[in-house]
Amino acid sequence: MFNQEKIYQLAHETIDIETQAVLALHERIDKNLIVACEYLLACKGRIVVTGMGKSSHISSKIAATFASTGSPAFFVHPGEASHGDLGMIVAKDVVLAISYSGNTQELLTLIPAVKRLNVPLIAMTGNPNSILAKEATVNLDVGVNKEACPMGLAPTSSTTVAMVMGDILAISLLTARGFTAKDFALSHPGGMLGKRLLLLVNDLMRTGDAIPTVSVEATLSDALVEMTQKRLGMTCVIDATNKLTGIYTDGDLRRTLEKHCDVHTTKIKDVMTKNCKTVAANTLAIDVLRLMEQYAITALAVVNEEHKILGVIHMHDILKAGLV
Repeated sequence: MFNQEKIYQLAHETIDIETQAVLALHERIDKNLIVACEYLLACKGRIVVTGMGKSSHISSKIAATFASTGSPAFFVHPGEASHGDLGMIVAKDVVLAISYSGNTQELLTLIPAVKRLNVPLIAMTGNPNSILAKEATVNLDVGVNKEACPMGLAPTSSTTVAMVMGDILAISLLTARGFTAKDFALSHPGGMLGKRLLLLVNDLMRTGDAIPTVSVEATLSDALVEMTQKRLGMTCVIDATNKLTGIYTDGDLRRTLEKHCDVHTTKIKDVMTKNCKTVAANTLAIDVLRLMEQYAITALAVVNEEHKILGVIHMHDILKAGLV
């Protein structure tokens, strides 16, 4: 059975030890970091990240962070690299090798091949005097004074610090590249951010026969039939050139009925909303949703520069797309 007090104590100790290890990185931010960033920024190929053991998992995450923030990268397992996967590295690449000891045999085996390709080798080690650190083009010191593991055996503080150094490199590169939120969304089209920054009205609007429309000369009864058939709670009112002249909504219907208008004789142009809000097809769907919420609108007409009707977008269409 767990000793709760001991668990609390270990939790706080682990946080303190790893926090101090990360804070100690401040003292090692020097020109080597600048040189490493310059090599990575100048890379015309891809950043190849490699590491063995726990460092392999850190390497894989760092490569994924590079790739998702505008720096093409991938992870290569050093054991597999020496058995054929080394062919994935080409002369335009940059190699980032992570080894806390700096003497991991699987990584040292790769050094001659990397040097033959004349590829910059950036090392991330906890031992500046190690073989990997000395053979590298530039070495980043990620040493720690103490692992959070009580036995000092399981990589804990050291892997955390390596992860942070990888984030430093990635953040430095994305800033130097002028990487934007929209760029990030392009590589995350399936995520919420991707949808918010990429999904346009044009992707969701209803077009063709699905657009509720009536002629400007139609009667109120004609409009009600169209609204009932298309089930959007509104209809667009257009002229002979397909230009939007107004809309008629459920709200307009309530106001019309209060006036006791004859639905068979009343012209829709006399009861429609003339100066209605519209959107362009290239508007972000998330911006349309905000507009709808602000003005309590459930559907909007989509028009072109000549104010001709292109489609209709309904709040339900946006909600179905998973933007909220």
